[in-house]
Amino acid sequence: MKEHIAAIPRLASGEVDFRTLEHKPSPVKWILMAVLLAVLFIVSLFLGRYIVMPDDVIKIIGQQIFNLPIQTTWTDSAETVVIRVRLPRAVMAVLIGAGLSMSGASFQGMFQNPLVSPFILGVSAGASFGAAIGLVLELPTAGIQAVSFLFGLAAVGITYFLSHLYQTTPILMLVLSGTVVSAFFQAMLSLIKFVADDEEKLPAITFWLMGSLGNVGLDDIALAAIPLIVCMAALFLIRWKLNVLSMGERESRALGVNNERVKIIVIIATTVIASTSVAFCGIIGWVGQVIPHFCRMLVGPDHKVLIPATMLVGACYLILIDNLCRLFTVTEIPLGILTAVVGAPVFAYLLRKTKGGWN
Repeated sequence: MKEHIAAIPRLASGEVDFRTLEHKPSPVKWILMAVLLAVLFIVSLFLGRYIVMPDDVIKIIGQQIFNLPIQTTWTDSAETVVIRVRLPRAVMAVLIGAGLSMSGASFQGMFQNPLVSPFILGVSAGASFGAAIGLVLELPTAGIQAVSFLFGLAAVGITYFLSHLYQTTPILMLVLSGTVVSAFFQAMLSLIKFVADDEEKLPAITFWLMGSLGNVGLDDIALAAIPLIVCMAALFLIRWKLNVLSMGERESRALGVNNERVKIIVIIATTVIASTSVAFCGIIGWVGQVIPHFCRMLVGPDHKVLIPATMLVGACYLILIDNLCRLFTVTEIPLGILTAVVGAPVFAYLLRKTKGGWN
């Protein structure tokens, strides 16, 4: 951590030279990322076991979403698959992928460490415990999602108050408190799994924790989109302050940044994003760790461009992985498994390439 701060270029006066952080990627890169996302989104609507021709997909979207006067030439089954199954799934993949990637980049800047993930403060353990309680109590899907979301928020709230010393929140205390809270909720989750019915409830808990977009519907999009978009917008608006915060608390305070306020905004935004992700889709790991590293290789470490890049690349990554989950085998592979299988070796390669640093 100290070596990153010491390595920051400074002017002769000793002030931070922000010109060295400026890295304006070519407009071609932004265009390619946006086009890739659009292509993957459209392709995901006609890929699957039930074949729907691309021209029918375009017509269905035009008629049902944009109310265009297009004559119906497709079956009701095709319309149901596209509008009620594949479209919500693709939208949720874009939102969750973008949100987790932006959260990972924001946390890595706040913690001054490029190796942390959005789940470091215990949000995934708390949300998983909440989901397990909902499944054991046989709550409806909306109830399970609500309990999971609230426990995710509660876990990070406990972490924050444990680490809050003398009206400040030291980074090291946040990490240690997050470890304690995460261990506690993991233990409680293990207890729930131990006492759960091993014929119905235990398999349901296990499958939920592996992560999947298979049960996402239009109602889920309506509930999840607002908190995800609001929190991503918050991270986008404060992205320039993350440059200062990543230099260390003393430096950022000297430059007039309210460290505590920025930390609270980042923690709240990333917690809501991660809790929403776990509540609706289960645990989807490695996205918030791998994508920021990859984007730093594309656009550099400046958070003003890194945050938008992680949003686009993270959305592309998760929608691609979700398509692979649907197509690899007859039985759909849980999303969390494939993100780990793909993400772990890619992350190891990126660590070796970047030597664990920011560049």
